[in-house]
Amino acid sequence: MTTNSSLTSEQIEEYLHEAVSEHVHDEEANSMFGFVIFLLSESVIFISFFAAYIAYKTTAVNWLPPGVEGLEVREPAINTVILVSSSFVIYFAELALKRHNLTFFRLFLAATMAMGSYFLAGQAIEWSALEFGFTSGVYGGMFYLLTGFHGLHVLTGVLLQGIMLGRSFIPGNYDKGHFGFEATSLFWHFVDVIWIVLFILIYIWQ
Repeated sequence: MTTNSSLTSEQIEEYLHEAVSEHVHDEEANSMFGFVIFLLSESVIFISFFAAYIAYKTTAVNWLPPGVEGLEVREPAINTVILVSSSFVIYFAELALKRHNLTFFRLFLAATMAMGSYFLAGQAIEWSALEFGFTSGVYGGMFYLLTGFHGLHVLTGVLLQGIMLGRSFIPGNYDKGHFGFEATSLFWHFVDVIWIVLFILIYIWQ
């Protein structure tokens, strides 16, 4: 009689554990779906900027500001390699988290943050050396709008990564799920892809 009662209690406990796990999984799936919708809306904004840039470039008589012959490509290309490479680094951080290896997770995530910060610093240095400003015709406005808006996203990604890194020091935080970091990682990949398109449009297609 006691054995049957004990078995029944264990079965109930197992059922409740499975139910809670399934509920948490459903919540994370719904949250991720909502986040993907958010990224799609961001994509629409960037695509509209891309379309405007292409339209202005192909129709403007004097595209570049007076005295400006083009942009220097070498340093932006280095920044691009570093930013795109950071996508692989954050992927390794995600793998480490799934394997519950917080040490490597923190190392890879800190490296990603450093690479993103390097990109932002490189962009700030480039801006300070440019011979034109935001009001230097359509080209100046489009250049600063596109690179600045993307830079804001890079900064947001670095800050989110900092939050995820801080949360890794809270005992048992990631035992409840990885949605926060998975969303942050997806956002970072999105930012990198957007920059590849921007680099081609602004620096390669001059």
